[in-house]
Amino acid sequence: MNSASDLRSGKTHRDENFPVASWIIRPQHRAPILAFYNFVRTADDIADHAELPAEEKLRYLDLLEAELLGKGDTQVEAVRLRTALAERGLLTAFRMDVTKLRYENWDEVIHYCRYSAMPVGRFVLDVHGESTSTWPASDALCAGLQVNNHLQDCGKDYRNLNRVYLPRDALAASGAAVEELGASRSSPQLLQCLHALAGKTEALLHEGRALAP
Repeated sequence: MNSASDLRSGKTHRDENFPVASWIIRPQHRAPILAFYNFVRTADDIADHAELPAEEKLRYLDLLEAELLGKGDTQVEAVRLRTALAERGLLTAFRMDVTKLRYENWDEVIHYCRYSAMPVGRFVLDVHGESTSTWPASDALCAGLQVNNHLQDCGKDYRNLNRVYLPRDALAASGAAVEELGASRSSPQLLQCLHALAGKTEALLHEGRALAP
């Protein structure tokens, strides 16, 4: 088995549409945050790889998790993060990306966010020694940003990976079909669905405003 690093898409923290280790973070905190980013970016790129079979993706994710927990030293991203974070559920979201291609309702999407986005915010807060009382606002903010990414990439995710984060019940309520995500332009029904989900995202971001201070 090759290094998981070989499966990286080439995307780095400088290519994200959100700050990863910006200048507002104290220099001594940047290394563990970048280690966290590189680990989850590698896992995300594996889950999203267009050519790698599902069983191979899961094998690489299992290897990353095993080495994160101290069972080997061949995967540099896992080794670097090991001392900063050994959370057993960290790869749950990426396994879901491989095995779960449809979401029935909003609650299922938020359940995904609990494993994909929320741990990132909590990790950054923990690195800075913040109280766990900050977690609820952070969870809402991170979930809102995650769903925004889902809305932004909904067409690409469907066409490239046959993965749809838009809940089935939201699509049905707007009279939209999953197959419409493959079109070059959104139908009025699909736009209605996206606008409704964006409203839910706006509510999450509003909940997260308490984190800013």
